[in-house]
Amino acid sequence: MKKRIVIDADKGETRAAVTEDGQLVELYLERAVKQRLAGSIYKGKVENVLPGMQAAFVNIGLEKNAFLYVSDVLSSQVNGDEDEIVENVNKVSIKDVLQQGQELLVQITKEPIGTKGARVTTHVTLPGRYLVLMPAVDYVGVSRRIEDEKERDRLKNIAKKVRPKKMGLIVRTAAEGMEKDELMRDGKVLKKLWRKIKSKQKKASPPALLHQDLGLMERIIRDTFAKEVNELVVDSKEEYDKILELVDIISPDLKKRVKYFSPRKEAIFEAYDIEPEIDKASKRKVWLKCGGYIIIDRTEALTAIDVNTGKFVGSTSLATTVLKTNLEAAREIAKQIRLRNIGGIIIIDFIDMDKTEDQEKILEALENALINDRTKANILGITQLGLVEMTRKKTSQGLEDAFFRQCPYCEGRGKVLSEETMSKKVEREIRKIIKSTAIEAILVEVHPSVAGVLIGSGGAHLKELEKETRKNIYVKGSTDIGSEDIRISMAGTKKEVEEKALPVKEGQNLDLRIEETHTANSGNGIARLEGYVIDVEGAGGMVGERVPVEITKVYRTYAKAKMLDK
Repeated sequence: MKKRIVIDADKGETRAAVTEDGQLVELYLERAVKQRLAGSIYKGKVENVLPGMQAAFVNIGLEKNAFLYVSDVLSSQVNGDEDEIVENVNKVSIKDVLQQGQELLVQITKEPIGTKGARVTTHVTLPGRYLVLMPAVDYVGVSRRIEDEKERDRLKNIAKKVRPKKMGLIVRTAAEGMEKDELMRDGKVLKKLWRKIKSKQKKASPPALLHQDLGLMERIIRDTFAKEVNELVVDSKEEYDKILELVDIISPDLKKRVKYFSPRKEAIFEAYDIEPEIDKASKRKVWLKCGGYIIIDRTEALTAIDVNTGKFVGSTSLATTVLKTNLEAAREIAKQIRLRNIGGIIIIDFIDMDKTEDQEKILEALENALINDRTKANILGITQLGLVEMTRKKTSQGLEDAFFRQCPYCEGRGKVLSEETMSKKVEREIRKIIKSTAIEAILVEVHPSVAGVLIGSGGAHLKELEKETRKNIYVKGSTDIGSEDIRISMAGTKKEVEEKALPVKEGQNLDLRIEETHTANSGNGIARLEGYVIDVEGAGGMVGERVPVEITKVYRTYAKAKMLDK
């Protein structure tokens, strides 16, 4: 497998892509206006202790207070033993370990997402190139990705000698095969950093930032650029020189794999076919090579993934078609989960399979496809409803949160009310206002598409509404109004409302753009002014052009005009 790191170091935004055999599998984004918070260490103060939630809110100086669970306090007291943490959580109340106003050292483990503040822990970890220092626990461990028992024992013995007294160390995967001197040097750097943080802690008043984790470029070099990476390519000469300096300190043997890409002819992400993959990862529907597709929907509680055969009809039997689609989907789902950085609970609805052995093949394919994912994932199996349940550790915002914001119209629903539904909603609002006030006329502004339905063909629907309410109703289409918004611009006498409702007067000269041909009379053209329709005589063949006109007749919902000589 050929592994490559491609870095697009644009001004104000850095993007780092990891590809395996030319396929995008990981994408990292960092913008100058929004610094990464995960990994940063703060001196905070407990603001509230919530026994009912077994948690506390900690003020660390951010917009929202950080959230600290009792389990994240106990993890630094029992050397990371998960069984002991669970046992103690059921016995210990948050009130027994934290008090309001208490000062403590915490580290962000999860970025603030949406309305939720950051999640923090008192179990501080300082990652280096080969080691991770854990000042709060007395423990030595080796990465599970290092499988050779002799190598594990060798590294563990070195770590025991390197670690400070009453502190913990974890040996990272990158340490495999490294000499003792390299590990000892990494350990000294981490110990020095911890002493610096403790020194700041003594002097600082909460809330205070004591340590900020490295920027994206440095983290990529520290955490991702290892011996299994064939090359690292960057499109900035300035960053290229910085990377060479950093690699020369951390892993000199990897310097020859760092390459500079000149972006004169084309952008680096275009050259390596990464941009289309990013576009694909931003879509709800992802097509499979066989013709099937998957649908990815994220909710507050979980992510649901649905598999469909789509255009794929197979050639032998239904069972074979389903199995082939599901196998390809399993591999694509693993890729998309990793690429989009989807965390939390994930439910996958594969196409129904009758054979148990086929179900086992799908689970095995999914597990194998997740092997290279550095974020811990756990496949729980298939439920009685035939759904695959799995979890993946959530540490930072996913691709969706980084690239998108909530739609201001639908507010995250993914749908907006239809024009017909909105038209009825406007009618109800008009009736409500008319009943509560003694008015002669009313002006309502809505989106042009809603206005068209509300007025009806030739104004027929509006006439019926006026007949029913016995009031003069003026409807104005405005493009600056959302499709689900209603604006009551004016209510009063017919003369007052009409003056504001009608944007033109008879005899007025205007310069208008012809937008379309009149549907009933192709010889005429249609122009609009503030959503108000103007029927221009003889302008049917001048769509897209601007023409001088004179308003000849003004009606409630439209006006007639004639062209003037230029």
